[in-house]
Amino acid sequence: MTLLGALSNIAAILTATVAVWAFGRYVWERRQKRLRLEQYLREEKTAGGGQGKRTLLHLVAHLGMSESELLDAAFRSRCVRRRLGVDAQGRAARLLLEYDSGDPKDDLPR
Repeated sequence: MTLLGALSNIAAILTATVAVWAFGRYVWERRQKRLRLEQYLREEKTAGGGQGKRTLLHLVAHLGMSESELLDAAFRSRCVRRRLGVDAQGRAARLLLEYDSGDPKDDLPR
């Protein structure tokens, strides 16, 4: 019985270790996706291409992330603002994401 008890204790420790590692990797990957989105939108805004607003389809194509990953990253970010694109009748037609540093000097065109 002691061998069986020792094996069960080792299995419990390994299970907990793998769970902590998996959670850490999940959190790290989410952070990396958020940073990639912020960096891309910051570069697009400073490059002077319009106002720096990009649609989800544009971001999916350029960042290689799914729409749900982009929305998750955008809603967790303090720097990414969500804007609505409207159609001719004034109804919401698309969701635009834009980098906003919070500093008015950074947001002015150069």
